[in-house]
Amino acid sequence: MKNGLAHLTSERPPALQPEHLAACAAEAVREILAEAASANTTRSYAAALRYWAAWFQGRYGQPITLPVPPTTVVQFVVDHLARKSKAGPIWELPSALDTSLVAGGLKQRVGPLKLSTIVHRVAVLSAAHQLKKLANPCEAPEVRQLLAKGRRAAHKRGERPRKKTAITLTELEALATTCEDSLTGLRDRALLYFAFASGGRRRSEVAAADLSDLRRIGARGYVYRLEHGKTLQDGPKATSTPDKPILGVAADALAAWLEAAGLTEGPIFRRLWGTTIGPGLSSKSVADIVQKRARLAGLEGDFGGHSLRSGFVTEGARQGVALPALMAMTDHRSVASVVGYFQAGGIADNPAAKLAGD
Repeated sequence: MKNGLAHLTSERPPALQPEHLAACAAEAVREILAEAASANTTRSYAAALRYWAAWFQGRYGQPITLPVPPTTVVQFVVDHLARKSKAGPIWELPSALDTSLVAGGLKQRVGPLKLSTIVHRVAVLSAAHQLKKLANPCEAPEVRQLLAKGRRAAHKRGERPRKKTAITLTELEALATTCEDSLTGLRDRALLYFAFASGGRRRSEVAAADLSDLRRIGARGYVYRLEHGKTLQDGPKATSTPDKPILGVAADALAAWLEAAGLTEGPIFRRLWGTTIGPGLSSKSVADIVQKRARLAGLEGDFGGHSLRSGFVTEGARQGVALPALMAMTDHRSVASVVGYFQAGGIADNPAAKLAGD
């Protein structure tokens, strides 16, 4: 695969030291960390700024300082965005620099980045300039036009955002049947039903679930008060409530786990070593549990923690649940976001598809 080297100033770029952030980039990280309410956002912003600092050092041979000129952002985009040529896809990131970034743990593999990754990293750089009240190079016409053309080209090549396979009620029940009566099985079953029934909770929200926010209602019900979440960072909204009901079979599964584990405080879902109960699960562990149970159930698809959120909305649409009711559970901010979750698995069940008759 050919790699464009038109902008190399020497055959070997300066050695990278990704562990040493430039002073202004480090300051930007601290400012963003102070404002970010989500741990996932914190990690992604810090990683993006580390990458910017290392790429800039390797490309220009000096530490990054803000503001950067628009030409730097343009260079970043063309360095990482693949484009067509007669010889195949090409991009402008020098091979030696690419290898150094991978070796430094800042890049997963050599080659171009996904458009979504490029857009995210440009957005993070934009946020850093905004926080420091500096002229924003990411808003320059040449940058915006380049990204717009990049999106159009990616769309023509057939690139689409990847969505996790939805876990609707059918898949949820299949996953639940793989959960044996051991402590691990009881935990996993409770976790699956909790995440789905409480409104399709994100994996970070499941990992953060705490018994102090859970209260029993009746014989077969709980209310979980969602105090922290991605869409709650701007405060409560009139369209939703932090109180999420967990009823019926989901409440039964949760009660069985809590009783078996003897939990009365702290994280609801814990790490397990046999019968030894440990600290709370991480977000990654939640996704791992979903993927493990999908494999045991023999389901085909790309499953992950977000599958439960996507599946909750898809199942609600299939059953004709009103959109405001769904949004009150999921805490989505816009109708467009909710509609985006309705996946291909529900297309045949769309009543609008039968307007022409059977």
